[in-house]
Amino acid sequence: MEVFEKHEEILANRAQLLEQMKNRRETMKIQSKEQFNKSEVARQRNNTLLQNVKKLENRLCGRPLHHPNVFALEARYWASVEKSIPIWEHFLLGKEPHPTDCPGPPSKSSYQRHESAKVHGLPPRPKSRPA
Repeated sequence: MEVFEKHEEILANRAQLLEQMKNRRETMKIQSKEQFNKSEVARQRNNTLLQNVKKLENRLCGRPLHHPNVFALEARYWASVEKSIPIWEHFLLGKEPHPTDCPGPPSKSSYQRHESAKVHGLPPRPKSRPA
């Protein structure tokens, strides 16, 4: 009798597990379909975005981006940067003080810069303060 009851209990557990597996399989199918639908929507969205980017890229390639004066200003800027590299190089390497921290009287070049700032309507540069 005990064996028969144990057998019935095992069969009940088996039936319950089979029902759980069936439910789980159905849930997995539904989730899989939802994931597939989401991925298709994302793929379509990405394709649309890619097409829009390509259209914009083609539109931008067809016309000049800057006014010629901008190129001239850019060239003068980089020329001034290259000219000032030797002045700033030792400071940036930590070998000398800041180039504008001169302990002596202002040099002629700093005077010219100050005068040029006045001509162009720029405010005067702040004076360096002792640390």
